[in-house]
Amino acid sequence: MKGTDIGFQLKVLREKHSMTQAQLADKLDVSKQTVSNWEVGRKIPRMGYIEKLSQIFNVPKSQIIDGIPGITSSIPTNMDHHYRTNTVIVSIPLLGEIACGEPITAEENVEDHIAHIYPAGQVPEGNLFDLRAKGESMDPTIPNGAIVTVREQPEVEDGQIAAVLVNGNTEATLKRVKHINGMVVLQPDNDTFDPIILTKDHPGRIIGRAIEVRSKL
Repeated sequence: MKGTDIGFQLKVLREKHSMTQAQLADKLDVSKQTVSNWEVGRKIPRMGYIEKLSQIFNVPKSQIIDGIPGITSSIPTNMDHHYRTNTVIVSIPLLGEIACGEPITAEENVEDHIAHIYPAGQVPEGNLFDLRAKGESMDPTIPNGAIVTVREQPEVEDGQIAAVLVNGNTEATLKRVKHINGMVVLQPDNDTFDPIILTKDHPGRIIGRAIEVRSKL
């Protein structure tokens, strides 16, 4: 699906307001190609842009994501049925710098929201958040710049990739967790990087398990 239904609804709204792709792009401060990619379903607008679109078209955000009253009848019946019965859109917070002492998904930590599309019945359980991978220590499993979805949980099994708070609980690093002789070792997948060993002098705290990676080709 990859945003087909949101794109169709966006196109209907744009044309209803007699607006070209270029005009809408100017209002959003994006390229015309970006708007075109949204409309054909090649990409999905981030939540920040959905908020701007709701303001431009004077409709609630939910009407862009979940359906547009008064014009949804323009959507082909089979597409509307497939969207409503077979997919679910979940808005997941993308965390930036983490404020010490704040809950992980507190407003102070949220940089943006990203729309994820899941098959109905396959939405991951638990409290979810996104992190943007920095560096190449987990390459090729997690490329630099990839968006990683994490389920909040205090422990993971050996070999699983976790988001771990380090540097005074202000920075989240993504590493594969291993327990060796009573120590917790954060192992990079890129063997040109050294592992991180958690100690009293260099403590860390697991905040969640990586469950999904989204990266650009």
